[in-house]
Amino acid sequence: MNPALTLLPSTDPAQLLRFRDRQYSAELIATALLHFDFFTWLGENDGTTSDAIAAHFGFITRPLDVLLTLCRASGLVSTNAAGEHHLTAQAREHLVKGSPWFLGPYYAPIKDTPIVQGFLQVLRTGKPGNWQAKSDAKDWHESMLDPEFARSFTDLMNSRGMVFGQFLAKGITPHLGQRRHLLDVGGGSGIYSSTMVAAHSQLSATVLEQSPVDAIVRKEIEKHGLTDRVQVVAGDMFQVTWPQADIVLLSNVLHDWDVAEARALLVKAAETLPSGGLLVIHDAFIHDDKAGPMAVAEYSALLMNITQGKCYSPAEYAELMSGLGFEPGAYQDTVADRGFMTAVKK
Repeated sequence: MNPALTLLPSTDPAQLLRFRDRQYSAELIATALLHFDFFTWLGENDGTTSDAIAAHFGFITRPLDVLLTLCRASGLVSTNAAGEHHLTAQAREHLVKGSPWFLGPYYAPIKDTPIVQGFLQVLRTGKPGNWQAKSDAKDWHESMLDPEFARSFTDLMNSRGMVFGQFLAKGITPHLGQRRHLLDVGGGSGIYSSTMVAAHSQLSATVLEQSPVDAIVRKEIEKHGLTDRVQVVAGDMFQVTWPQADIVLLSNVLHDWDVAEARALLVKAAETLPSGGLLVIHDAFIHDDKAGPMAVAEYSALLMNITQGKCYSPAEYAELMSGLGFEPGAYQDTVADRGFMTAVKK
């Protein structure tokens, strides 16, 4: 077994990941500011609701939620218990036309960038923009069907997954009990299965991944020396019957999908797990009040642009599990703005 799988780093890579994760947040603010004059309108319609904003601008629910979350986390908008939105003093002074301190011209150079164009599409249609604003018109989901792209993206995820997986394996220890087999759904390179079984001798794992990623996973598992403990099953996680397990791991999976698809995956998890089975959702989580943390609100802007999803809160996940026979647990931090929540099947 690869000894690096259980070797924790001595430093936290959070800031280095934040540089990358926040790269779309300025463009989302610029889109609202320059293409919709969003903040001027919000100032003129103080106390408006999300439904009224959506109706006025033609915004789809998911991207509007991401925009408002970023605005709250940035100190530009406050939202009361009744769901009424108000501009803060900072936004009124610097983002409303006519103010002597209006910063619109400062954002003007990025008004027509490919990323901004992607945000215009997402806000109005709900459909993701092109992956990293490339010219082939493919979003992330389509791109993953290409073997070359799948390989490069899997390497990208693997580079951070070693750290994330090690801290997840450490944090999940008190929750494992006597459970023995983990199903890693949409498991990417298999790094989370690898770090989990490396840290816990009682565990074996199955990685469920679509083609062509499944072939990549098999090579990664072999490289780690874990072929006797981690198997790979090929299939579309929305279409196939999931292999049986007493732990289901959804690591950085649900954030790629809108509410309906996320709920569908949780339904399949409920169908797969036995009574007493454990669901683990590992991801970047928005606070329940949708006002932060800032790093996750920025990351959610990136996800909103290139996938069909966003970062969800523990409360949103608990609501999505409603009626599925789960008892949701509390959220727990791990490392670099990530964490996990568990739920036990009744």
